[in-house]
Amino acid sequence: MRRYLEIYSIMLRNSLIRELSFKANFLLWMLVEVLWFLGQILFFSIIFGQVDRIGDWTKWEVVLLVGTHQIIAQLFQAFFFVNIANIPELVRTGKLDSLLVLPLDSQFVVSTKQFGLDSIVNALVGVAVVVLALVRLHVTPGPLAVALYVLALGFGIAIHYSIMLSLAAVSFWIVRAQGLVYGYFNFLNIARYPDVIFPQVFRWIFGWIIPVIIVANIPTRLLIKSLGQPAWLMFHLIAAGTIAALISRAFWRWALQHYSSASS
Repeated sequence: MRRYLEIYSIMLRNSLIRELSFKANFLLWMLVEVLWFLGQILFFSIIFGQVDRIGDWTKWEVVLLVGTHQIIAQLFQAFFFVNIANIPELVRTGKLDSLLVLPLDSQFVVSTKQFGLDSIVNALVGVAVVVLALVRLHVTPGPLAVALYVLALGFGIAIHYSIMLSLAAVSFWIVRAQGLVYGYFNFLNIARYPDVIFPQVFRWIFGWIIPVIIVANIPTRLLIKSLGQPAWLMFHLIAAGTIAALISRAFWRWALQHYSSASS
């Protein structure tokens, strides 16, 4: 475990050096992400100009939900997205061969090569929005609620990672699987919408089978809503996240057995 932490710290340092070598690109992408995030806030502000509530969600509760989604999505993008999205290209070009011969776990190697500093900054913007929403709601979460919220954020990131890794592993059979990976990255934006707007069947499918909706909704509810049932909410998130992680791990290992290297 210590060896993996040391290796990962080296990868992070190299990624930071690479990011800061192209400062204009770093600032541009950060600006684009911030503008996109502000566009989401504006979208819901327009909706709440016409209605007082969406189901049981008020305006600032939805703002809190959008901020939570921003934190999860940006942290996922910072640590994992670029790496997972690059797997189909590694398979297509045969560059995966050089990674598989390393004396390290293959999933670790393909998941941790790059790191996005700009996404970390954008995640902090999400944190600021969450704090602002809590102030406007006059809500001061207790230590338990905050701890559950942070833990839930981690499971939300794990769910996105697990689903996208499984989709990327399809590239062992499909030459170009980037469409699946990028398609899911766009699809995960439904996590920023209140769960009550979706039909019950849709909520069940995307709450358990492909647990996207719960990624941001449950952490937000743990912080400000349904405080009488945090155990059930955490069980749902932990169970769905653990199942997704185990399936993705098993599928990755099985897919590797069907991988034909570039030289074969």
